[in-house]
Amino acid sequence: MKKHPICLYFFVVLLTQSCAQTADKTIKKPVTISFSEELVVNGVQNPWGMAFPSKNSILITEKSGKLLFFQNGKKTRIGGLPDIYERGQGGFLDIELHPKYAENGWIYFSFSSSEGDGNGGNTTIMRAQLKNKQLVNKEILYKGVPNTTKGQHWGSRLEFDDKGFLYFSIGDRGNRDVNPQDITRDGGKIYRIHDDGSIPADNPFVDKKEAKKAIYSYGHRNPQGLVKNPYTGEIWNHEHGPRGGDEINIIKKGKNFGWPIITYGINYVGTKITDETSRPGMEQPLYQWTPSIAPSGMTFVTSDKYPDWKGNLLVGSLAFQYLERLALKNNKVVYREKLLDGLGRVRNVKQGPDGYIYVGIEGKGIYRLIPND
Repeated sequence: MKKHPICLYFFVVLLTQSCAQTADKTIKKPVTISFSEELVVNGVQNPWGMAFPSKNSILITEKSGKLLFFQNGKKTRIGGLPDIYERGQGGFLDIELHPKYAENGWIYFSFSSSEGDGNGGNTTIMRAQLKNKQLVNKEILYKGVPNTTKGQHWGSRLEFDDKGFLYFSIGDRGNRDVNPQDITRDGGKIYRIHDDGSIPADNPFVDKKEAKKAIYSYGHRNPQGLVKNPYTGEIWNHEHGPRGGDEINIIKKGKNFGWPIITYGINYVGTKITDETSRPGMEQPLYQWTPSIAPSGMTFVTSDKYPDWKGNLLVGSLAFQYLERLALKNNKVVYREKLLDGLGRVRNVKQGPDGYIYVGIEGKGIYRLIPND
């Protein structure tokens, strides 16, 4: 495989308008690692999700409606997928393994489905098992309603926490003035369910009449990053803002994250959405990007292979086509660094079980970051 050595140096963008974020003066300069990027899986058009059944295998979702199994240099297409409703940003989306996958074989994935009443589709969560290159024992765990022909804001990331709860996101589905602030409706939410799709008894709105019982937090726009903080066990998300105001949030039970009542972004045409960037009873982001980077995919670095990056957050940028490293201190972003600048639209990033960082680049495939000696 051809390797392209790169040694990427640091840039800092600390946004003066970014919700009281300031540089940490105790850090004089960033720690930059020299590494090579290695193309591990080629010929993947839109690697929306990836999961690692073992140290030497990867399951990869293609937005167009394919599930690929990669092992020993070979790609195999998996059969038995549900019907995929591909429209706009929707299609076959994220994938996640059960924390006890080695014991039970459950694979979880999100996709756009047209099942149910009405035209169009909505985000759906399903689990299945893999046997003889086919998905079997498929079970729908959650289906957003109503269906809509709008093609934007499916959300759709998946993550398990330390207690075995499954979290997933559904974006506002292009209905920003209704869905995110209404807990009786799907869309603009982070959800929490048991691994079999049942509703936890301590979810925040189980006793609220007509509320969607699976909702865990609301007031979100389009979350395409969802990850467990391995140091605290908290669930972190990032979500697309409009023009400006992409956010990183720590998800909290029953909390309102404000969209579209408060935002640091504006409409794409340049007009205001609101004059408010804060309001009592609504959560402030841990960090926000203006201009928007269009974030997708997110992982914490814990591997000994990148010792100087431990505790850092990696986030893909679709708009500017790079991987961003964010150094954190006391839950504040203190530095930002561009990696893989210009390689392509970064759709996803994961730390694999072998300790290496894997990056999904649209139109190219999956890259592995190899630290140089």
